[in-house]
Amino acid sequence: MNDERYAVSLPGLKLKNPFMPSSGAFYYGLDHMDDFDLNKLGALVLKTTTLAPRTGNPQPWIVNTKAGILNSVGLANPGIAAVKADFLPELAAKLPDLPKMLSISGATVDEFVQLAKIIDKLPAINAIELNLSCPNVDEGGRAFGVTESGIHSVVSAVRAVTTKAIYAKLSPNVTDIKPLAVTAENAGADGLTMVNTLVGMSLDLQSRSARLYRGKGGLSGEALHPLAVELIWEAASAVHIPIIGVGGVSSIDDALELMMAGASAVQVGVMNSIDKLCLLKLIDALPAALDKYHFDKVSDVTNALRALPENEHDWQTIKKEQS
Repeated sequence: MNDERYAVSLPGLKLKNPFMPSSGAFYYGLDHMDDFDLNKLGALVLKTTTLAPRTGNPQPWIVNTKAGILNSVGLANPGIAAVKADFLPELAAKLPDLPKMLSISGATVDEFVQLAKIIDKLPAINAIELNLSCPNVDEGGRAFGVTESGIHSVVSAVRAVTTKAIYAKLSPNVTDIKPLAVTAENAGADGLTMVNTLVGMSLDLQSRSARLYRGKGGLSGEALHPLAVELIWEAASAVHIPIIGVGGVSSIDDALELMMAGASAVQVGVMNSIDKLCLLKLIDALPAALDKYHFDKVSDVTNALRALPENEHDWQTIKKEQS
């Protein structure tokens, strides 16, 4: 799908279509080479990587609930040195034209900086996604992404050491997303990824204990979708940088809804574990969906509601005028 109707141009990422896996969904890509031609993706997002290898949290990592999936993987990954040596050369050789974004995480600002310095010299990586939902050990374990100071400290420090595009992945576990999105933009982020998982918990009545070893986990899946729509809507009204939407996408309509809220592109996470061809199906469904909803091109979906007058969006009046 190379038609300009479907293309999306983002900082550091020239996408042939707006679809990509979310961080962790495809690991580092090589494990999914036999699923379908990954060159059909808009971009490939690689698993969150840390400075040193991490074994992750004790099992179990995943719990299914009626509202979605809770995970407590604990950022298990081989570390940046192994990613650089064992994954990126093969990715570059097999998928030379596919844009790639690497997610990174650190327990301190300095760890983010060290990672960014390494990645800045890696031609195989086009953009960096900052996982800001990890705990900041310098501030007692509170996540970087839930305070303006935490977001500013990471984004500005990374901006100072790399010329690659930076996407700040924001947490939904906040009361007001607008000042956090604005802070990320002002600190030098080229774009936002929204949203990360929602903190949740599941208890076993029989054993009288939490079902996850660590108790709390990150909730993802369809239950996250309406929340993602609202948070993207709010952030898009406050910033001038593009947003990559993520949260509970299981159909082409879900994806377009995130885009109409203000996202320019879409990541898909949990659905990949249910249907390994879900991204390919979304890509294939895009032309008919644009026709169905009378959009000339993908960017029109993102701009559809932003073109309306700023009158608090009287939705009932809009519906009457369109009927």
